[in-house]
Amino acid sequence: MATQVSQITVLSPGLLGSSVARAVRARNMAKRIVVWAHRPERRKEISRQHWCDEVAETLADAVKGASLVVIAAPVDYIVSLAGEIAPHLRDGAIVTDVGSVKGHIARKAHGALGAKGYFVGSHPMAGSEKTSWTHGTADFFEGKTCFVTPLEATAPAAASAVGTFWKHLGMNVVVVDPDKHDEIVSFISHLPMALASTLSLVMARKDVAWRGYAGGGLRDMTRIAASDPRIWRPIFEQNRSAVLEAVKEFQNELKVLEVAIARGDWDKVTASLDRARTYRDGFKP
Repeated sequence: MATQVSQITVLSPGLLGSSVARAVRARNMAKRIVVWAHRPERRKEISRQHWCDEVAETLADAVKGASLVVIAAPVDYIVSLAGEIAPHLRDGAIVTDVGSVKGHIARKAHGALGAKGYFVGSHPMAGSEKTSWTHGTADFFEGKTCFVTPLEATAPAAASAVGTFWKHLGMNVVVVDPDKHDEIVSFISHLPMALASTLSLVMARKDVAWRGYAGGGLRDMTRIAASDPRIWRPIFEQNRSAVLEAVKEFQNELKVLEVAIARGDWDKVTASLDRARTYRDGFKP
């Protein structure tokens, strides 16, 4: 994809979608930025923002003439939106998304577009427990990873264009098979959400005053439990098998620690904690 294209359209801009539009505007990557939101009141709010040139009233108007369409809706709406916009795309248009599940979406959306355009799945690893468009920023993607997940049938030029797009937004692009992506994120994203929520549920059974005594550890570990359940339910639904495998592996590791503590095997406890520290120390600053 060229450094500047004629039009980029963002559908259903929440945190990620508005950040895409802001980043595109800040980097002068498109001559025109068009946005569409499902709710009229949301369209009215966004129409006042400097980071878009037009807020379209219909999907057809939104995608007309777009070189690239970014579907920023929750994962359970992406395929249906791809199908709705397909008849209105210009020939050769590229459609991508920001969903955190890729296997189901990549195959179904590819089929929904047919020969009208090219669908290339994306997943920028740049989420937050905050979801509103008001929290978006132009530098939201800087230095973070974006998975690009073409199918075998995906046109190489379209996959390359999507990767280049995210690179221009400051991201480190990793190209991977959609199903492999779902395995990876079940451990690095979906499992942490499940654990944060479960820890919060355990604490919720205790005296509410305990929450006020906690240091940073509990706050850090439960931060993403504040995420919108309506967004996470379809993620768990669409990536069910991989999430269950990740949960099982966690349970096995937790059982090892539980048994070691029960037996007073403090050398094994120390070894487990040491291995955990080594892994955590390997994170990038």
